[in-house]
Amino acid sequence: MVDVQRKDGESSNSLIYRFTKRVQQSGVLREAKKRRYTKRPVNRNKIRLAALHREARKKEIEYARKMGIPSQ
Repeated sequence: MVDVQRKDGESSNSLIYRFTKRVQQSGVLREAKKRRYTKRPVNRNKIRLAALHREARKKEIEYARKMGIPSQ
């Protein structure tokens, strides 16, 4: 966390300038932007179930194609 104390006789603009400079140097914003859109890892069971579903769907489509049935 960035902490900036106001000095005697310091204007608010210079205080804000010092604060923003410290925030940029600390890398807090860069880290927050980097983590903004990261996804949580999917668990193994969910991946396995999705793969099984894909295989079953492939088999259904292949069967429908062989039988001449229009697939959905």
